[in-house]
Amino acid sequence: QVQLVESGGGLVQPGGSLRLSCATSQSIFDIYLMGWYRQAPEKQRELVATISKGGTTTYTDSVKGRFTIFRNNAWDTIYLQMNNLKPEDTAVYYCNSNYNHWGNGTLVTVSS
Repeated sequence: QVQLVESGGGLVQPGGSLRLSCATSQSIFDIYLMGWYRQAPEKQRELVATISKGGTTTYTDSVKGRFTIFRNNAWDTIYLQMNNLKPEDTAVYYCNSNYNHWGNGTLVTVSS
């Protein structure tokens, strides 16, 4: 069974930073694309960032210049570095593998 476990969420002040981690049990040979999604209450889940096996990254417009997705060489940990956080970034953040495996999420709250 593929397991994805997110961590690093919490309460942060506007303008602050937070780093999320996603630990995965899947083999590097089975990984093609990893991504971070988020979902705020009463809103649809949205794609935040992706990273391909080759290292290509994509970001939704609202986080460009503020968020960075990266991974370690073994591909067993995926990170999302979040800088200059805004209240609208408040959401449960989910890790995703190959569009079909999900973690249980970690809550990020940006508030004064």
